Amino acid sequence: DEPRIEHENMHRAYDGLRPTPPDSTRLHAWAEGETGLPFVDACMRCLNATGWLNFRMRAMVMSVASYHLWLDWRAPGLVLARRFTDYEPGIHWSQVQMQSGTTGINTPRIYNPVKQGKDQDPTGAFTRRWVPELAAIPDHHLQEPWKAENASAVLGKAYPHPIIDHLSAARAARDQIWAVRRSGGFRQEAKGILAKHASRKPTRRNTKDTQQGARSAPDQLSLPFEN
Repeated sequence: DEPRIEHENMHRAYDGLRPTPPDSTRLHAWAEGETGLPFVDACMRCLNATGWLNFRMRAMVMSVASYHLWLDWRAPGLVLARRFTDYEPGIHWSQVQMQSGTTGINTPRIYNPVKQGKDQDPTGAFTRRWVPELAAIPDHHLQEPWKAENASAVLGKAYPHPIIDHLSAARAARDQIWAVRRSGGFRQEAKGILAKHASRKPTRRNTKDTQQGARSAPDQLSLPFEN
């Protein structure tokens, strides 16, 4: 019942936030697994080869595209739509907007790609499988090869330097997203989106009271397609 979600920001306060068309160099590097961020690149190369990623990794690669690389969600969303073997538009575009922070009723989630690599691939087996160029990088620097003593022998030769500094990029994105959320009229429109789309999960408290409390705090609610 929301066909515009494939083409328009769910919350219109985000219109014009990111440049359109997106930076083609960054988009290509992300799509082909050449960002210089090992875990992101491993995930994208795995997706390109197999057509599948698990939920958390789908969320992370979209988050990196939207926040760290500051790409308008439509272009990377289309890349993923064409590569997921289980693409289903009603789920896909809802998730794309949620992971890009444009729904207006979900708290922005900016995944740290280095931390995710360390947490989700602690042995480095997945990263090494899909990014064999990092074979010479020691395990303790696998997700941050630019810190390795032999970085100069690998980066810029076998494997690219990071196309962004992920920490400063995340800070800049967070500042811009929250500036929009603090703007006049934001909460009013968010309430309309909330009333139409948000689920209100029952708790041990009185359901009616919980729902009334939820309506006053849209940032804490989750959409039905949130996992």
